[in-house]
Amino acid sequence: MTAIKELFCAKPKFIAGASSIEQIPHNLFMPEVAFVGRSNVGKSSLINAVVGDKNCARVSKSPGRTQQINFFTLSDKISIADLPGYGYAAVSKKMRKSWDNLILDYLRGRQNLRRIFLLIDSRHGFKSADEEIMDILDDSAVVYQIVLTKIDKISNISGIKQRIEANISTHTAAFPEIFATSSEKMIGISEVQKAIATFS
Repeated sequence: MTAIKELFCAKPKFIAGASSIEQIPHNLFMPEVAFVGRSNVGKSSLINAVVGDKNCARVSKSPGRTQQINFFTLSDKISIADLPGYGYAAVSKKMRKSWDNLILDYLRGRQNLRRIFLLIDSRHGFKSADEEIMDILDDSAVVYQIVLTKIDKISNISGIKQRIEANISTHTAAFPEIFATSSEKMIGISEVQKAIATFS
């Protein structure tokens, strides 16, 4: 059995949900990767496709439903953090600020964090909220990798990838390789799995 199959063969184990920085578990002595993106970017669907469990991350048609950081482990070798979606305007300003602060507190203080997968909707490209997160990650020296979602919904994949590559070339903490994915068509999922497995 390959290392990748071994890592993803077991059902993900839910560890904790944290709605404040004090609730974040600090006893996970294993490498960690995190998934973050704007609300409605397809984050839950992507996580479920990657870990092979459609019920791991809750999928909702209403953006902004994930209001806490959820932690899972894979085969007791990798921890996965599912961060709340940011930048959704329909929630109250107070709640949105609370969510965003939780994300930022986590990103700045997680020593076992190996990589952040920053999800971008391929149909829309970067938004101002994405640029803000990227600037913060650059300042914090936290390595992040762009994952384009919903590429089955667009026709010019190479064009959007070129625009994204040109943008991230100016960001010091951005990993140069971009993943183009579709959770619905299972495109690019194995590439994300391989990247995660390198940290196990």
